Amino acid sequence: MAALLALAVPLPAAAELGVSFYGLAYHLDRSRARDMGLDNEFIAGLGLRYRVPQSERLQWTFEAAAYHDSGRNTALVAGAGALWKVSPGWRLGGALVGFKSDTYNRGDPFIAPLPIAAYEFGSLTLNLTFIPKMSKVNDVTTIAAWLTWWL
Repeated sequence: MAALLALAVPLPAAAELGVSFYGLAYHLDRSRARDMGLDNEFIAGLGLRYRVPQSERLQWTFEAAAYHDSGRNTALVAGAGALWKVSPGWRLGGALVGFKSDTYNRGDPFIAPLPIAAYEFGSLTLNLTFIPKMSKVNDVTTIAAWLTWWL
């Protein structure tokens, strides 16, 4: 449904729509993750990403996705952020993201800031984020990666 809505809304001339393919998760405390049943490292899922250039160095991003999280539950995420071009190919920034999954925050939805590093090569972007351990929200510090293919 979200994909049809996104395709039906006209994009500004410079804006782009992409499909995100989730991904991988690396848990820094692997034994704790295994003991807690949070050791799923192939977090398969799909999302839609929309980016709008603000300037040569700044772009706004909006993304909504569903993926199979570290606890093997379906996670729904949606967020908005900004990425700054720091060198050819590399962008750094962050997003404010809403999460809903039985794995995080005892199943209650929540919003959290996430740092993002992205490397752009052609029509693909490799996205990386650091998800810290936060009491009662996320039990294991994780580095996650996913790809976005720009249509």
